[in-house]
Amino acid sequence: MINNATAEHYKWGSDCDGWHLLKRDDLSVIEEQMPPGTSEVKHYHQRSRQFFFVLSGILTIQFLDSTETLRQFEGVEISPGTQHQVLNNSGEDVRFLVISQPRSHGDRVLV
Repeated sequence: MINNATAEHYKWGSDCDGWHLLKRDDLSVIEEQMPPGTSEVKHYHQRSRQFFFVLSGILTIQFLDSTETLRQFEGVEISPGTQHQVLNNSGEDVRFLVISQPRSHGDRVLV
């Protein structure tokens, strides 16, 4: 059994949080929280396929030619090689899951 109280915690970006709910080489499940006005850098993954799923709040994902706005209980798949950037443009925290297969750590290429 694991939850964000017992999972390995880390900080990223400007005051964002992550919790490794499952940390294996072949599969990663991370819960993340982003305060209002925060973002990740634009990047892509060479091997990792990802699925972002919003637990609460509103998450914006910018792609090369489009933007998706995900609300509670909505998700999107991101294929390897797809440029993307996650942002919290809302006025409230956003919490979401990032499921990566294989794990995305060490597989990120900045754009």
